Formats: sequence, structure tokens, C-alpha cells
Amino acid sequence: MSETIETIRRKIDRAGMLRSVVRTMKTLAASSIRQYEDAVCSLEDYFNTVELGLSAFLAQEQRKNAGPGGGSMITIAIVFGSDQGLVGQFNDTLSDYVAAQFGKSYEKLQIIAVGERINARLSDAVTKPQRLFPVPNSVNAITGLVGSLLGETEKIRERNPDIEVKLFYNSPLSGEHYQSTAKRILPVDEAWKQGIRRTAWPTKAVPQLIGDPLALEWALLREYLFVSIFRACAESLASENSSRLAAMQRAEKNIDDMLQNLMQSYHSQRQEMIDEELFDVISAFNALNGNGG
Repeated sequence: MSETIETIRRKIDRAGMLRSVVRTMKTLAASSIRQYEDAVCSLEDYFNTVELGLSAFLAQEQRKNAGPGGGSMITIAIVFGSDQGLVGQFNDTLSDYVAAQFGKSYEKLQIIAVGERINARLSDAVTKPQRLFPVPNSVNAITGLVGSLLGETEKIRERNPDIEVKLFYNSPLSGEHYQSTAKRILPVDEAWKQGIRRTAWPTKAVPQLIGDPLALEWALLREYLFVSIFRACAESLASENSSRLAAMQRAEKNIDDMLQNLMQSYHSQRQEMIDEELFDVISAFNALNGNGG
């Protein structure tokens, strides 16, 4: 049985309201992407300052790195997921990637999950994370999260100085696409340190090192970690919103197609009603003329 014109009209109204919601979500996602991309760009000057401090330290350090101590190295994996909907396989893809990286070597692995959904998936695919932090909902909230992650890392480091810190997150590619990424930020890569040593100091004044070298080195490395974790979190959030934006664009296209079909049905039935009314008028007119004759 074909739908009535009133039913089609109600469906058109509901589809129109849904399209308005989708367009609003598209606007929010696009705005969020820009904010997180701007946040990553704004880190560059700060990161350059941190690199200069490290270059001054590494150029003058007298202590040679002795390498890992007698204890076994602990790997800290910080995994950034998403707690929002409409992001497709965002968390599933990342948890599978983490599982592939570690295989079954979980004995010395401590996972810090950012997001309840990625926490659940990691518990199934890898191993239960030791700590869980909420996903920040704005650029301003990233700083607090990074501070908490650094504090948790330092607690583990106090118990065992030999730590390896890896970041796992989805980094944005062109358009709606993203890729799962792993980045080791501790221990610092030796090739990276050699490059930092060659960084030229911007003035003729010779930088001076003040205080305990070990404390100074960790203070500089802590800032390096801050920038690295902040960037990973911002890129993860940008990827999440890119995925949501793409989902909203597909939803909007589907709604537009549905609206077009509904409008065609509405106009077709409307025309049929008009034709029937005209037919009734003509029939009545002919009947009256026939009776009058």
C-alpha cells in the first residue's frame, strides 16, 4: 500500500530536522579539526626552545650515558583513543595495531589508556591497561591530561629508572583518512641526540648549565616529553574529528538523496490528488449538464 501524502510530509519534516543536526555536527567537527591543527603548529616555537636547551646541555655534558642499569626495562605504552561516536573503526584499528606491535610480550608492558572505549578494546586485544584517563574535549583540556600522563610516567620511573615510553595514536592523513602510529619518545634516539648537539646556538653568548646535571637533563627531557605527548593527543583528536566529519558528509548525502525521493513521491501524490479532484469536478459538471438536457 502506498503511503499517504500526510505520512510523506511528516517524513520530509523529520529528514529536514535530521539534516540540520548533521550540518551542525559537520560544522563542529570542522572547527575542532582546525583548533587541534593550530595547537600542533603552535608547539613548534616551544619545541625549538626545548631543543636549544637540550643542545646546550648535550654540548657541555661531561657525564657519559652508562646505558641501562641492572634492572630490566619497562615499556610504558600511552594509547590515545576516542570516546565519541560516529568515528567508525577508530578504536578497533588502533587496538589491533598495538596488539600487533607487542605480540604476546606483555610481562614488562604497562599500558596507560586515554579513553574508556580504547581501554575496553585493549583489555580484549592486548592486556588490561594499568591506568585510564578521560579523552580531553577541547584544546585547553589537553594540557591537564599531558600533566597527568607525565606524573604517572615519573612514578613508574622512580620505581624503575630503565623505562621505554611509546605513544600510540591515529595521526591524520589527507581528507578523512588516518593511520595508526607508534612513536618511541624514551629512551631518546641517539641519532636524534647527535642532531641536537649540532644545533647552533642563536647568539654569541655561551650558555651556562646551572644545578645538578641529572636533574637538569630530566627537566629538559620532561619538556620534550610534554611536547611529544601533547602533539600526539592533538593529532589523535584531529583524526577523530576528520573521521566524524567524513561520516557526517556521507550522512548528509544519504539524507539529501532520501529527501529528493520523498519530494518526488510527495509531488507525484499531490499531482494525483489534484488530477482526481479535477476529474471529480469534470464528472460532476458533465453529470449536471446531462441531467439538465
